[in-house]
Amino acid sequence: MSIRVAQSTNPEPGAAAAELKSRLGPGDWRLVLYFASSAYPQAETAAAVQRALAPARTFGCSTAGEIVSGALATGSIVAMALDAETLDDFDVQLIADIHDRAAIDAALARLEAHFGESLRRMDVDRYVGIALMDGMSGAEERFIDYLGDRTDVLFVGGSAGDDLAFRETTVHADGRTSGRGAVLAILRPRNGFEVIKTQSFVEFGRTLVPTAVDEATRTVHEFDGRPAVEAYADALGAPRDALGDAFTSHPLGLMVDGEPYVRSPCQIDGDAIRFFCAVKPGMALSVLTSTDIVRDTERALAERLNGGAAGLINFNCILRTLELRKKGLEQAYGRLFERVPTVGFSTYGELYLGHVNQTATMLLLR
Repeated sequence: MSIRVAQSTNPEPGAAAAELKSRLGPGDWRLVLYFASSAYPQAETAAAVQRALAPARTFGCSTAGEIVSGALATGSIVAMALDAETLDDFDVQLIADIHDRAAIDAALARLEAHFGESLRRMDVDRYVGIALMDGMSGAEERFIDYLGDRTDVLFVGGSAGDDLAFRETTVHADGRTSGRGAVLAILRPRNGFEVIKTQSFVEFGRTLVPTAVDEATRTVHEFDGRPAVEAYADALGAPRDALGDAFTSHPLGLMVDGEPYVRSPCQIDGDAIRFFCAVKPGMALSVLTSTDIVRDTERALAERLNGGAAGLINFNCILRTLELRKKGLEQAYGRLFERVPTVGFSTYGELYLGHVNQTATMLLLR
């Protein structure tokens, strides 16, 4: 049994939840993770999923597209059910407001009470975290940094989506929903785990250093003392009116041990450029150029899956999904996950040692 996945495209929340339960089949499910298109009424969906799958605990979020074994999807709900053969222990906490430090502290205290140990002392080889965050909050960096100050447990996850409407995203836990919050889950898998980070970029050969930044709005006004748009255009050798088309193929990356941590431009604002995640003054950023998402992901998975996998949770950037769609590669990407029970969603930002873009962060359960 261990792990099973299911998908429903029924538009009615109660019927969709019942279909998920039927397709997951009988089992002593302890925890169900699910991702629901924003086409569903989120509060009603969260309540219906919890009712249908109780006594299992449930958590999830709204999406900009769903992932299920072998396919990318839209307009559906996907779910992964885990039992005691996979999880020795776990806990899930809903934070109603990602901006509320007291609410975050209370959630962390409840996690510590459940496990009976300090988050700072948790064995990082035995515990792993999942964080789902309001994708419209603009607060992911502060939230992740604060979490990093409290524990060395590695968290993966992503920012909830709303199918590119950019109005409201939601997170869910135990049948409850928040439109400006976060969910934290800590798992102690029985047979171990591995975290996979993959992105499809190499260095372009140019570096830009932000010298005037509005961190609150993720806006860079200057690179290297020059107007941001002018400096970025010169780095690419491209005219200003072509920069919007270059954003996804030439984002910027903070290089750490040869690995890029991607910061994606989202729009031009006068002579400034706004980004989808934080950019700090003085941060040396390499201009990147895109490679092959399908090939690079296949390489990243090959060695890990050969080591045996019970399940995989994929937090995949919406910008990667849009690129796959544009190039007609959605089916090829989905087929990479046929070999292992998989769920995931297209995110508004990914979590791996910080908030990044145009990346897939995956939790592989052994």
